[in-house]
Amino acid sequence: MSATTTPAYAMVQINITNPEEFMERYAQHVFPILDAAGVEMIAGTMTPSTIEGDFSGNWAAILKFSSRDAAHEWYNSADYEPYKNIRLNELTDFTSLVFLEGR
Repeated sequence: MSATTTPAYAMVQINITNPEEFMERYAQHVFPILDAAGVEMIAGTMTPSTIEGDFSGNWAAILKFSSRDAAHEWYNSADYEPYKNIRLNELTDFTSLVFLEGR
């Protein structure tokens, strides 16, 4: 990473409807795609603790990307597309994904 590249982070909050199916159909395939893209999972848990606001999900994570452009490239990549569709349309009933620049 050059001195002019600002890392980006993804804040992920979802409610998985069936954890076993999620692992089988999504996670085992997506983690290698994230690794290949140089993405680092900073934190991830099925037991998030909500201090303020409403969050009824059962999975939260923070992902680190080399830049906001890299985050968008991963999200829109052909490799991730089929799994994104499965996550959004079949395996969850709530999802929130936010990209933000870091330091």
